Amino acid sequence: MLRKKDKGFTLIELLIVIAIIGILASIAIPMYKAQTIKARLAEVITAIQYVQSASSNFYLENSRFPDCSLSFTSIADSLGVNVPQRRISAMTAVGDPFVISATINNISSSSPRIDGDTVILTGTVGSDGAITWAWDYSSSTLNPVYMPKQ
Repeated sequence: MLRKKDKGFTLIELLIVIAIIGILASIAIPMYKAQTIKARLAEVITAIQYVQSASSNFYLENSRFPDCSLSFTSIADSLGVNVPQRRISAMTAVGDPFVISATINNISSSSPRIDGDTVILTGTVGSDGAITWAWDYSSSTLNPVYMPKQ
């Protein structure tokens, strides 16, 4: 009488599969967290770019930058830009060169490593009247990994 071959996986095959899943998870989870933080930072960067655009228009119309050093309300009053405050705890836009500074808040409850950091965008006016905008990597307290590209 022929005996049917046993069906199923051996213990070593199951252990190899579990080890492979563990290795993949150890790589994927930190990358997922970093990408989640970058996605939430996009909201902050977009708000800064709204203020940048409105500031450029203000400069073109008035030959000077606005002074929005007090609050979100002064930014809305001076520039007509309503900055969403969901991920930003404070924002200022002052000076010459013009500096837009945003303090990050509420990015990640499980990983609060960047809450309270600051992102700075600086605008300078050239001799030809053109405004050049650049992210300030040296003054920003945000980890350079998360800073937007130039």
